[in-house]
Amino acid sequence: MTSPTRTSFVLPGLTEPAEIVVDRWGVPHIYAESTYDAFRVQGFNAARDRLWQIDFWRRRGLGRLSEVFGDEHVERDRAARLFLYRGDMHGEWLSYGSDTKRASTAFVEGINAYVRLTRDDPDLLPVEFRELGYQPAFWEPADVARIRSHGLFYNLREEVARALTLRDHPAEVEELRRRREPERTLSIPDGLDLSLIPDDVLRVYDLATTPPVFAPPAPYDAGGKVLPEGSNNWVLAGDRTATGRPMLANDPHRAAAALPGLRYLAHLSAPGFDVIGGGEPGLPGISIGHNGRIAFGLTIFSIDQEDLYVYETNPENPREYRYQDRWEPMQVERETIAVRDGAPVEVELLFTRHGPVIYTDEGKRTAFAVRAAWLQPGMAPYLGSMDYMRARDWDEFLAAMNRWGAPPENQVYADTDGNIGWKTGGLTPIRPNWDGTLPVPGDGRYEWAGFYDMDELPGSFNPEQGFIATANEMNLPEDFPSDRHITYDWYAPYRRHRIDEVLAAATAPTLADMVALQGDYVSVPARRILARVAALPVQADVDGLDLLLGWDADLRPDSAAGALFEVWYRRHLRPALIAKALEPLVGAERVAGTMARIANSEDLLADARIDLELIEKPGDRLGADPERFLTGTVAATLPAAVAEVEQLLGPDRAAWSWGRLHVARAVHPLKALLTRVPEDQLVAGPLPRGGSGDTVGNTAYGQNFVQSAGSTFRIAIDVGEWDASLAMNAPGQSGRLDDPHYTDLFEPWAQGAAFPLVYSRERVDEAAEQIISLAPPTS
Repeated sequence: MTSPTRTSFVLPGLTEPAEIVVDRWGVPHIYAESTYDAFRVQGFNAARDRLWQIDFWRRRGLGRLSEVFGDEHVERDRAARLFLYRGDMHGEWLSYGSDTKRASTAFVEGINAYVRLTRDDPDLLPVEFRELGYQPAFWEPADVARIRSHGLFYNLREEVARALTLRDHPAEVEELRRRREPERTLSIPDGLDLSLIPDDVLRVYDLATTPPVFAPPAPYDAGGKVLPEGSNNWVLAGDRTATGRPMLANDPHRAAAALPGLRYLAHLSAPGFDVIGGGEPGLPGISIGHNGRIAFGLTIFSIDQEDLYVYETNPENPREYRYQDRWEPMQVERETIAVRDGAPVEVELLFTRHGPVIYTDEGKRTAFAVRAAWLQPGMAPYLGSMDYMRARDWDEFLAAMNRWGAPPENQVYADTDGNIGWKTGGLTPIRPNWDGTLPVPGDGRYEWAGFYDMDELPGSFNPEQGFIATANEMNLPEDFPSDRHITYDWYAPYRRHRIDEVLAAATAPTLADMVALQGDYVSVPARRILARVAALPVQADVDGLDLLLGWDADLRPDSAAGALFEVWYRRHLRPALIAKALEPLVGAERVAGTMARIANSEDLLADARIDLELIEKPGDRLGADPERFLTGTVAATLPAAVAEVEQLLGPDRAAWSWGRLHVARAVHPLKALLTRVPEDQLVAGPLPRGGSGDTVGNTAYGQNFVQSAGSTFRIAIDVGEWDASLAMNAPGQSGRLDDPHYTDLFEPWAQGAAFPLVYSRERVDEAAEQIISLAPPTS
């Protein structure tokens, strides 16, 4: 075995010598003599491995893209600045835990130490800086907490989509766009004039909360849509596993086309704590993993943390809005945006008592502002993990989760005493007189009445069934108080249904079984749709019918039936169902326009719950004879789908496979600008993929079949036998284009593989590839 390479650096601020051992999979194991030295080294290592990425994250979050990329980003910079945390930093730091400020300060000192090294030795600069001719910036500790726009947010976009649908269509059309759970009749808030809401009311909000695009989409790009992002996690008690120990698995789902990837695996070891797992490279700590005593993993719990407020503005002064029968002035802040190769631009930021103003129309005398719980103190995404990652038992974990703010989460838990648990967390507004499903007037009639205590959010400990799973579905307990509003906008439940099905039937599952379930491609909607088709009197000679009815609903990459089903369901069957249901509501001549308007013809945004309702329990929505309609629709649309697959994959059906259509490709966001960098350093893939947005192995995709969202980071933890744990982080651990760990995990990830997440010092040393020694200054 080759001896590890060795390098050394002097790290200002370090109190004792420290070491980074990088293993053969690119995971850094940080060994330090004190807590804050560990965070200092974590920051240094994040810069060493992901400097361009974290610098870009900071510039985007603070609204400072224009100073290096030019004036086309001024609007985006202004939008980002609107959504920075602007409150008191003393209260902000205290909201997370006793030492989050100190740990964040040490982390930032480590980043800045590496940035200074690049000033002295430009060869240390990542390629992006050298090619584009700018320098990485120095950080302030407050940057870590003030930036909020990288989180996951709920449910402003749904509020607006719902309002625009109701603005232009009968209320029944909304029932075909998105399912609400629990069922609830829509009620337009008193005083809300839907006609005043413009189509582009969220343009500024979207600029603030989505990444910039530097070139038009290429054929293999996933596209620029706002993607559905969720996650899976589950935990099993020891008496259900092969080892007799608990097992915990987690695979968070985010955009899957990023290079480098969103997550970063790291191991921090110092006296008093020894934590390993995944986080985001620009943040201190670990949010998913274990600390040698407890294991933890998260998914989104869709708390409604946002509201759109609609104001009447003063005809004499559009910077005033009506509030409780008086004109109240907006707060006006003016800032200067530096612009590369151009003059600085002065921008005006407007705020009401509820939050940042994102749209004004002086002609209609209206303004719109966003109230977001994630702009409150203690709501920087994932920073709350600084406390729970060092908890030693369930009680300490609950105490830490009591301070968790954003994004709202389902946390699953397991410990070496054999306990398992589930705890939800997130700042949850109390809306005393409305349900959060639609925008509201900002005149004072619709105010939050504080926030629910975390103890009022659901959870469980050592449940009788011996396992807990969450997948962003509506998982409020049956006895949860109906007047305690969480949200009505949950993800479809089919990933959770499949997880429950597999775990309930499992006998003595292994950790390898957990990894296999993370990549499970059985589609519950496909199974139910085909069961309904099998019961219809469709002629047996309908082209493609035999292929689908003989299929097991597993969207494996090599599945010919899977390719046909996905093309048929999403491009033929679904549009036919929605069009038929819309016709009596809007008239035949408006069906096509309405479908485009409510996005039901778009794969990413359609709701499979509605499709299944129309197929299984149509009522009169598919006409007076739904059985006849469905039979005719299958007979008409299935041959059309076969013809389309033949165009896409050729006439030889033996050569059809879902993975030939459905691929993963990761692209560097600056690919269009880095013209002197070889393309193979800026692109990974395409590689064949199985699954869809409806499968546990979530591989959501758009109209070009390229995977757009899903899990690039996965972890499966053997609680107590820590070295047996498994992980994956694609495309690779490093963000440096010339590093062997830049894309080395992309192919294993696409194949559903995992690597050992080694933890003990013995196993780490055995797997060592590189050792970086860090010393404090001598004087």
